Amino acid sequence: MYDILKEMMKNQKQLFNLNEDIHYLNCAYKAPLLKSSENAGIKALIRDRNPADITPSDFFNETEDVRVLFGKIVNCLPSEVAIIPSASYGFSSALNNITCTRGQHAIVVDNDFPSDYFSIKRWCDTNMADLKIIKANNSLELNGEIWNNDIIDSINEKTALVLLSSIHWMNGLKFDLENIGEKCRSVGAKFIVDGTQSVGVLPMDVKKFNIDALICPTYKWLFGPYSLGLAYFGSYFHHGKPIEESWLNRTNALDFNNVSNYDPKYKPYAGRYNVGETPNFILMPMLKQALIQVNKWLDNDIQSYSKELIKPLISYLQDLGVKFENSAYFSNHLFGLKLPEEVNAKLLKENLIKNNIYLSVRGKSIRVSIHVFNTSEDIEKLIKVIELTKKSRS
Repeated sequence: MYDILKEMMKNQKQLFNLNEDIHYLNCAYKAPLLKSSENAGIKALIRDRNPADITPSDFFNETEDVRVLFGKIVNCLPSEVAIIPSASYGFSSALNNITCTRGQHAIVVDNDFPSDYFSIKRWCDTNMADLKIIKANNSLELNGEIWNNDIIDSINEKTALVLLSSIHWMNGLKFDLENIGEKCRSVGAKFIVDGTQSVGVLPMDVKKFNIDALICPTYKWLFGPYSLGLAYFGSYFHHGKPIEESWLNRTNALDFNNVSNYDPKYKPYAGRYNVGETPNFILMPMLKQALIQVNKWLDNDIQSYSKELIKPLISYLQDLGVKFENSAYFSNHLFGLKLPEEVNAKLLKENLIKNNIYLSVRGKSIRVSIHVFNTSEDIEKLIKVIELTKKSRS
């Protein structure tokens, strides 16, 4: 794990092929590709020209390396890691193994990502369970503490499961995973976490947080390719039923001469939940290189780097009256903010495009998401464009 800092993080832009004219402040949308992953992908494509170069061991070695690397990031055994194609696949695999009794309910937070909501909504409809949506108090400028307390207070003996993102995907607000997980454990509720916007950049410990299943697409903060994901499945799921029957998930899959003997036994623990065609000879080498780099970054302190980088932006916006959550609920790598009245959102979006600044504009709010490839120049440019837009309306 990465609790002890080894050294202060330095800018890592040299590890990417980013366009020098672009100010990319949108890692929460999609991460840029690492040079090491790009090279691994090219090498894999070349190898794919000649299938004779792909040996039986190639079906398993790289995926096992990926499980080890992800296990280090979230504090679990490699055997508890499954390779999935998407978050929705991971949710379906977990929810397919959870039942409830009459009168129980599930909990989700308001405005969580659509895949999260629709997955748990289907589960509730199938199991005739109520779905409780815990809403934020939008009349408050800062509601992190109150919202978290409301979530914890809503969990009781009638709660079958809680599904929520580790941080809110729209504004970066942190959810108190440790206390929510403890409350779930105390009442026997299953705890499923969408780690999309935090795993790889914020500390994650599935054991400490009593998480039963953690679902993570790789193309954001894990810097992997699109169409791959990783999932932790805890002890509750070790003997569950997968949603597909891949031959690669059987205990005799390593013996190509024996696969038609139809071994009924699944691989131990999370191995049963792997998506079919797990090896993915092109994308898997790219993901492996990305996870190697993420583990190196996590030996330092990404949050401190991000915090230092955004100081001028936070100070500037506070002077304009923008409020920010305190550190317990604020994510330095991803945060949303409501624009001051004097900043026209439509005009700001136009000015951002003109100045090659990429971030997410949603209505009257913007979402800034940064990583170690960002520089002070990126932040200074954003401040200048906001100030330009403000003056244009004056």
